[in-house]
Amino acid sequence: MQRRMLSREEEAAVGKDDLEVRREDQDKINKFSRLHQREMLLEEDLKSRAKEKEDLEEISNELELADEDEKVPYKLGDAFIMLPLPEVQQLLSKSTDKIERSVTATENKLGDIREEMNSLKVELYARFGKSINLET
Repeated sequence: MQRRMLSREEEAAVGKDDLEVRREDQDKINKFSRLHQREMLLEEDLKSRAKEKEDLEEISNELELADEDEKVPYKLGDAFIMLPLPEVQQLLSKSTDKIERSVTATENKLGDIREEMNSLKVELYARFGKSINLET
């Protein structure tokens, strides 16, 4: 989005259309702001989960090259324990599935938030026009 200075005509028009901000308008603006903050947090969460999933898939691919009889270190909390390769592969598969379900749930939440934000944008732009900037 390109930012620019208002022209004198636009600035004068804004002054003429100076609407009083009602309590319900301020509540909608505040709600939009809270939703925007949650949207940014969820987007960061999605990025970190995608990275985590990618790492797990990379580890799974590396383990396919390992010997079947070999014990492999598996991180459980802050400690590593030695487990048989098939068990580690199964645990990695479960972890990947769990992350995929979590990503799907987060994407659904994100979609709901964006839908609500768009609804608030429509209402607030209808009331304030160019006097308000809700571009994120």
